[in-house]
Amino acid sequence: MKSLKHLALWGVLLLGVGAMSAQLWRLVGIARTNGLMIALSAGQEITLDKVVNAVPEVRLARALALKRRQRYDEALATLNLILDAPDPVLQAKIRYNLGNIYLHLAIAKTEAMAVNDAMPLAALAKQAYREALALDSRFWDAKYNLEVAMRLLPEMDKVSSEEDSPVNQKSQLWTTVPGFPRGLP
Repeated sequence: MKSLKHLALWGVLLLGVGAMSAQLWRLVGIARTNGLMIALSAGQEITLDKVVNAVPEVRLARALALKRRQRYDEALATLNLILDAPDPVLQAKIRYNLGNIYLHLAIAKTEAMAVNDAMPLAALAKQAYREALALDSRFWDAKYNLEVAMRLLPEMDKVSSEEDSPVNQKSQLWTTVPGFPRGLP
């Protein structure tokens, strides 16, 4: 009887040590994730091999840091790695940021009067915003940016079909875009 009590106590002790070790391992992972997020928010360069096994939020933060540095190809590649994240809210944020990059590139191409290059980028931005809204229909920022992308695309069609000089096209493009959208699309 006494040996059975000792055996049970040792079993409970080992079970407790195992649970504590698992929690400690989780805390180390959380500390590593927090360190990467702090480094990214401070503007430090984090290579892809350091975030490959990290949680999708860290990869999203890396993509946003790359976007701020105007390294759009790397940001797009990083976002494409986490498109299948399990959380629908996170997926919506990923697609929203994907759309933001495409929209930014489309606007830059439009301002450079490369309308034919900007049209597919604007279409990709609209698609990404629609996917974000399909995942989270109350995502107001995605609704707003979709409206902006939808207003940009018809204007690019108009400019590409006109036979005016490039200087007139550039001024006409932005002067005909209506004001900020009011309400929801």
